[in-house]
Amino acid sequence: MSDPETSSKPAWHRLAGVGLIGGFFAGIFGVGGGLLMVPLLLWWTQMDQRQANATSLLAITPAAIIGAISYGVGGVFAWLPAIFVAAGSVTGAQLGAWILTRIPLVPLKWSFIAFVLISGAMLFVTVPNREALFELTALTAALLIVLGVLMGIASGLFGIGGGVIVIPALMLFLGQSDLVAKSVSLLAMAPGSLSGSLSHLRYKTASLRDGVWVSLGAILTTPVGAVVAFGLSPQAAAVLFGALTVFIATSLIYRALQERGAG
Repeated sequence: MSDPETSSKPAWHRLAGVGLIGGFFAGIFGVGGGLLMVPLLLWWTQMDQRQANATSLLAITPAAIIGAISYGVGGVFAWLPAIFVAAGSVTGAQLGAWILTRIPLVPLKWSFIAFVLISGAMLFVTVPNREALFELTALTAALLIVLGVLMGIASGLFGIGGGVIVIPALMLFLGQSDLVAKSVSLLAMAPGSLSGSLSHLRYKTASLRDGVWVSLGAILTTPVGAVVAFGLSPQAAAVLFGALTVFIATSLIYRALQERGAG
């Protein structure tokens, strides 16, 4: 496994560009932006799948904080359920980062593609209700912690925030509105992604320098995406997310088949 700190360094403007685009969609969908940042890192910086996943996660922590603040300014700040999700995600992210160091690149690549497709399908078929209210019980608290663990594993392994797991689950199983679900996702994402990022730096699967440049781009555009989110209907947001994931998955499959043919 190559050390990203000693390998060739991607141009800063390419890294910042990845963050600008990923941050915008992170704000719209309440996810970390990794579903888009990982493919862009693969395409624009020539990172391998492991480095792209790890670098993306480094950029998600500040983007998630800015996104959560933006939703709070808009009147949506679901801190109580986020605490339970975050409690599980911190542990899950450590596990996901550990798995990333041990899984071969080819299975990792196809696992990411499968995850993108499943994520798109889950959010596409979910019909949110913006009038829903959150009610905390012992059962919902336990479910939130379990969701947090799954969110953290996906975060550490795939370099995403994990919102694509939490948001559909909150809407499907707990009947939450899409804006509340996005707020919970972003609030819980910060500690989980930070936990996974520290593991990646320890395992040397990511470069701090690269992560900082991506983060700077993401910080600028995440609030813009959040403003757009308040103006989109839940149905429009679901269709847009579904179309985006289909495009990403198709592009990644094409790239993977090309590499396989070249090999």
